[in-house]
Amino acid sequence: MGKVIRAQRLGKGSNSYRVIPTGAKYKPLYKTETGTVVDLVHDVGRDAPIAKISYPSGIDYLVAPIGVKVGDTTDKFVSTLGQIPESIPICGIETYPNSGPKLCTAPGNSAIILSKTEKSCMIQLPSRKTKELNLNCRATMGVPAGDGRAERPWTKAGKKWIAFHARGKRYPTTSGKAMNAVCHPFGSGYGGGVGRPKTISRNAPPGRKIGSIAARRTGKRKKT
Repeated sequence: MGKVIRAQRLGKGSNSYRVIPTGAKYKPLYKTETGTVVDLVHDVGRDAPIAKISYPSGIDYLVAPIGVKVGDTTDKFVSTLGQIPESIPICGIETYPNSGPKLCTAPGNSAIILSKTEKSCMIQLPSRKTKELNLNCRATMGVPAGDGRAERPWTKAGKKWIAFHARGKRYPTTSGKAMNAVCHPFGSGYGGGVGRPKTISRNAPPGRKIGSIAARRTGKRKKT
């Protein structure tokens, strides 16, 4: 009897294959509370550190920009787009008022304000695209901390294994051809070939839907 293949386990979406990051959010606009940074903590679902902020009404979290330390207050680095000067790097930008941080939350990513009107402002994203937003949308002044994380070498396979499993990913990845026939449609056999066509119908059942799914063509293109 065949086993459930890796693609089916991924599609189920169990806790072994997904990680939900800590929700970073701003206080509603009608609440004029000022919070204090009480700790900088690591979040499994993010590369950037998050700041644990204590408000009179409770505890919340925000993506920590470079330079923020314990004891700082939120009025120093969180404000609406209408009050932030132009050409200052901003991150954790709301797409509409009270939406929560949506844009530029990854380490090293930041946007700048290009221009303002009476009701809106134009920002430039890291992709060089521009976006028009409401002046009441909030943002964090600065650049998210943790930039350069990808430059550090793994040095050992065990460290990479731990890092991938913390994110709900699997490492190392075994090819289907190297598996037993009971574990994968391409498994078993001799030599490097699969032994069957890799193209598969779009309507194939989940356990057989593997390889080149509904491919219009395969192989290298001929030089003209």
